[in-house]
Amino acid sequence: MELLKVEQIEKYYGNKSSLTKAIDDISFKVEKGEFVAIMGASGSGKTTLLNCISTIDRVTAGHIYLEGQDVTELKGKALNRFRREKLGFIFQDFNLLDTLTAYENISLALSIQKKNTDDIDAAIRNVAEQLGITEVLEKYPYQMSGGQKQRVASARAIITNPSIVLADEPTGALDSKSSKMLMERLTYLNKEQDATIMMVTHDSFSASYAGRVIFIKDGKIYHEISRGDGKRKEFFDKIIDVITLLGGDVNDAV
Repeated sequence: MELLKVEQIEKYYGNKSSLTKAIDDISFKVEKGEFVAIMGASGSGKTTLLNCISTIDRVTAGHIYLEGQDVTELKGKALNRFRREKLGFIFQDFNLLDTLTAYENISLALSIQKKNTDDIDAAIRNVAEQLGITEVLEKYPYQMSGGQKQRVASARAIITNPSIVLADEPTGALDSKSSKMLMERLTYLNKEQDATIMMVTHDSFSASYAGRVIFIKDGKIYHEISRGDGKRKEFFDKIIDVITLLGGDVNDAV
């Protein structure tokens, strides 16, 4: 079932004297339950694309539909409600509130939705078990490792059962062990909980956990590949092959 439809979107920055085209006529679809990664060199437009889907940025032209609703037309309270009810966000720098425990950080979204205390507690305990963070629920962010903080942030993103989870470089601030653990947890949520995930990443290893990778170059879709029934290692090798075709050193290209 089609969940997200991006239709001929363009995004310009600047003014007539200095105009930059960050996104150039991009179109694609995401099915419910997919795990899609977006890759590209720095300045390729991948983060701008995610920001437009998340309504942080507004498109200059084109339309974005989520569950059939044109999100590019939303404003004011309707836009705030859409963000609150339909989207889950995972950021590179975690964005946890330092004065709240992990439990309280996760509960915020449900509290805003005015869920009752028993339902909130049950939901938090459930998602904490799924993400392996039960032992840190009563800790503050400064008492947690980077990997624990990112898993708490992931719990906060999915606790409301959003239509889609948008992740911006979720492993960017993590070491390799924490990155692997986070990606395995996100894969679990995708496979076992049917969570739809769209992730921007510079990291081929992280992208290899997705079911499909869309490569962006100069604001356009350059290529895309699907994992199918293949193993993650094989998909990783395919990703590296495409990155090599993008030009330059692999570390620079991703």
